[in-house]
Amino acid sequence: QVQLVESGGGLVQPGGSLRLSCAASGHTFNNYAAGWFRQAPGKEREFVATISGNGATTYYDDSVRGRFTISRDDPKNTVYLQMNSLKPEDTALYFCATSTESWAAIDIFRYDYWGQGTPVTVSS
Repeated sequence: QVQLVESGGGLVQPGGSLRLSCAASGHTFNNYAAGWFRQAPGKEREFVATISGNGATTYYDDSVRGRFTISRDDPKNTVYLQMNSLKPEDTALYFCATSTESWAAIDIFRYDYWGQGTPVTVSS
């Protein structure tokens, strides 16, 4: 059974940083694309960042490019999202996901497995 568990969320002031982690069990991230999505209250789930199976390709939503960095550590079977210069509009429940394909994808429907999410609140 595939299980993805996100951690690292919390309350942070504007301008602060957080590092989200996504650990997989029953599934290996190795060679498969992974992504981070977020869902704010009352809004649809939206794409944040994705990384290809070999780690060579990353894509970011325009709203986070230059502030967020996605990375992967395949031996640890973990994907990360480093979030810097956080803004109140980054407040959301953050989900990680993985597909059974190797190329990075921004389409939510390309992902097969999802975690339960970790909340991020940016507020002073």
